[in-house]
Amino acid sequence: MPGRRMGWRVGRPRKPRIVRFDISGKITWVPLVNGLPAQKSPPIILEPDEFEAYRLVYGHGLTQEEAAVKMGISRGTLWRLLVSARRKIGYALENLAPLIIEPKTETP
Repeated sequence: MPGRRMGWRVGRPRKPRIVRFDISGKITWVPLVNGLPAQKSPPIILEPDEFEAYRLVYGHGLTQEEAAVKMGISRGTLWRLLVSARRKIGYALENLAPLIIEPKTETP
């Protein structure tokens, strides 16, 4: 398409999300079968904001509205993050796939 560069985002800029869980390095959960790492599926990447939404709602028992306020996003956005996180975690558990949470790298 003329006038568009690859990598440019169409629409509104992404609103910053508040992630209070300190992710200082890559966190990897590897399923074990009889004490040995399972190598059935490629790793699943869980974004820090997906993990934060999941942690606040299911770990801390907050409502979606309360969690959205803590993260500085709308309830609808929080709901989409929860759907994505549940889907990824469910897939990783069912398929014995490693689950990786990586810190976000800021892009200029």
